[in-house]
Amino acid sequence: MLGEARWRAHGRNQGQVAPYVVFLALLAIVAVTAVAAPPDKVGELSVILGIAAVIAGWMVAGSRDGLSVSASFIVFVLAGVFLGARSAMLAAVLCELTAAMRLNTRTRVVLLANLPASVVPAIVAALVSAAIISGPSDSWRFYATVSLASALAITLSFAIYVALGRMLFPDLGKYEIRTFVEDLPSTALNVLLVVAGAGITVRLGNAGIAFALSAVFTFSYMAHLLERARHRSELNAALSWGVLGGLIRALDTRDGRAARHAAAVAGFSRDMAEKVGMSAEEQEFAHTAGLLHDLGHFALSDRVAERGVSLTEQDWDAIRRHPDLGAEMCKDLKMYGPVAEIILAHHERVDGRGYPKGLTEQEIPEIAKIISVAEVYDTLTASDTYRTRMSSFEAVRELRRVAGTQLDARYVEILANLLSGEGVGYRHADDADFATELDIQRRLREARTGKKSDGPGKKPPKDMAGLSSS
Repeated sequence: MLGEARWRAHGRNQGQVAPYVVFLALLAIVAVTAVAAPPDKVGELSVILGIAAVIAGWMVAGSRDGLSVSASFIVFVLAGVFLGARSAMLAAVLCELTAAMRLNTRTRVVLLANLPASVVPAIVAALVSAAIISGPSDSWRFYATVSLASALAITLSFAIYVALGRMLFPDLGKYEIRTFVEDLPSTALNVLLVVAGAGITVRLGNAGIAFALSAVFTFSYMAHLLERARHRSELNAALSWGVLGGLIRALDTRDGRAARHAAAVAGFSRDMAEKVGMSAEEQEFAHTAGLLHDLGHFALSDRVAERGVSLTEQDWDAIRRHPDLGAEMCKDLKMYGPVAEIILAHHERVDGRGYPKGLTEQEIPEIAKIISVAEVYDTLTASDTYRTRMSSFEAVRELRRVAGTQLDARYVEILANLLSGEGVGYRHADDADFATELDIQRRLREARTGKKSDGPGKKPPKDMAGLSSS
């Protein structure tokens, strides 16, 4: 035990010493560069890139999905190529300090992670350029050198940040080689922009590069606005789904079958939509509408869910209103398209005798017809229903009996075919789980990226027991 305690103390001491080692190493690199690097070319371009460095730091947009442009990287590499190592180093420092002020970054993180990950690659880019070419020119050798210097700088920046992050700031998140590979399109884009900026500077001079950097800043600013919009979408989605999920769970405390029933209908509806050949987007609509179809049950009194209770006319009025209420509560789920419309129509009948609007077969949304079949089936077969539980075989026979009047015959047969290859666990949905079907993290991720991802977890494995075995 003593040896283990000494080892832990040694680890703690190393953790305390490491930041000072990093900071001193950075100071040494800066000092050597300031003294030993070739003289910089100071002029109007120095002023342009200095101002650009401050603007780039102030306009930093943070991490985002898809292609991204690092204006600060472009500025300090161009400074290294055209001005020298000292100018590149200064541009990197200006970018990082301005960004730290803008984002209120912790001083320790700036000094021990962000600055080394920017300053060292900036110096390397400048030294590589100076070692290969004597100066800017409109030649393939010059552009190849700029490409090489840029690629080395961005790779080194990632490596330094990852190494220092793992050593000093484990709470900041872990980055792996996979992260770098996933960001290769953005890396290539930034390298191309540096090369383009170098070409513009060679051919058009300072005015040309000033205009080009303005375009880059405009792009960065638009990306910043996009990131803010995505963040707001994520917050709105979190609020909406948090409220709706909470309502279903609250409803479940009044009616113990509510959450499981919602999950079961969602799963059956998604699988039926897939079986009939609907698009992935329509399958998602079916799944989401199935999950939320009974939200309007808040309009019902507790006695409606009780077994053996005679319902009053007032109870029936409330039952007929619950699709309207559920649709009203879901109308702001803009990412999920016609979910509110589907919920509104899920108690319509193909013979026009349903509620709340008495729609006919042609007027009812197709996904609403699917929800109707799934809901009736689960109500008939579930162990927690207010009815006497039926087997799958009996329930399908009952669905076929009302096909063409209450339910759409086509979707009744779709469900029957779907069930024929599944086991008892799937057919009775006793283990349907609301949290799994809700999959809130996936929905927030979709709100952030604006892209639909894979749906909720896969349904249970099939067993070939057959429909009639239940």
